[in-house]
Amino acid sequence: MNNLNFDYCKNILITGGCGFIGGNLIINLLQNTNSRIFNIDKLGYASDTNRINNFLAKNNEKKSRYQFFNLDLRENEKIDQAIQLAKPDLIFHLAAESHVDNSIKSPGIFIENNIIGTYNLIDSSFKYWDSLNSSEKSNFRFLHISTDEVFGSLGELGSFNENSPYDPRSPYSASKASSDHLANAWFHTYGFPVIITNCSNNFGPWQFPEKLIPLVTLRGLKKEFIPLYGDGKNVRDWLFVEDHINALILVASKGEIGSRYCIGGSNEKSNYEVIKNICKHLDDINPNHSPHIDLLTYVEDRPGHDRRYSINSKKIREELGWEEKNSFEKNIKKTIFWYAQNIEWCNEMLKRSF
Repeated sequence: MNNLNFDYCKNILITGGCGFIGGNLIINLLQNTNSRIFNIDKLGYASDTNRINNFLAKNNEKKSRYQFFNLDLRENEKIDQAIQLAKPDLIFHLAAESHVDNSIKSPGIFIENNIIGTYNLIDSSFKYWDSLNSSEKSNFRFLHISTDEVFGSLGELGSFNENSPYDPRSPYSASKASSDHLANAWFHTYGFPVIITNCSNNFGPWQFPEKLIPLVTLRGLKKEFIPLYGDGKNVRDWLFVEDHINALILVASKGEIGSRYCIGGSNEKSNYEVIKNICKHLDDINPNHSPHIDLLTYVEDRPGHDRRYSINSKKIREELGWEEKNSFEKNIKKTIFWYAQNIEWCNEMLKRSF
């Protein structure tokens, strides 16, 4: 295992850096490394520049280490130019269309962005890497960040791991599975130094409010009906975003090239359990409107709705020493209270999705 020394990692490129996970990653790297950070983002409806800009405004000395490229990964020539300008030692590829419901309505957008966009990025990155000297090549990493949804759906028992077969069930997960295969193929065919991670459902402050936890929180605060698909027993493994970021940085610095790492929160909850938990905290925030669980409304299940996800994180825990910092209960309470205090930001973000 060749460890990446962040002291020599002068330039780091992140795609999708104005997204939920990407924004957290950029701020972490600006705080904890001396690297220059380059952010490629097309500024889609779920992108947000406020968080990074606010951070830089409060940390003026870090501005010189950050550069933003407003680019779409489908623009292959511009991606070539951006990579030549950034001269990255490390790339975190996070950019993706990620909302399953949207993929069912408009699958073509997911094919173009998640498959063609990833190919363009890998192609440009490979050409750049191939031009480096042997020392620079050995210090280069390409982290492809993916999802557990590529593995399909589980029954009541078992968990996904690094050897799980691919069985995507939605246009979104199929497009992510395709991008995983591209990254893996460039490692095996060309020796391109790729590492793939597959994570479970992320949550935390600053997540775009179309996702389950912020959506339920906001609807509860506004006294609007809270939708629940099907029978509400679909299970997800919830991962706090800061724990995910710590895992990604650990994989970048210590992970084995050509390997895959599954990252899960070990917090399996049914959608009903999550909503019930949120409503309990909303009762504390606004007792006059209690009980918020009365707002729950069962709606028709979406097509191809995976029943259960679960990740076995044994490999990253035992090989790299990763572990979560706080409990699900502490993290979800922190998240709910953040959304309750930032309703204006949420309303502004939601306007973009209509």
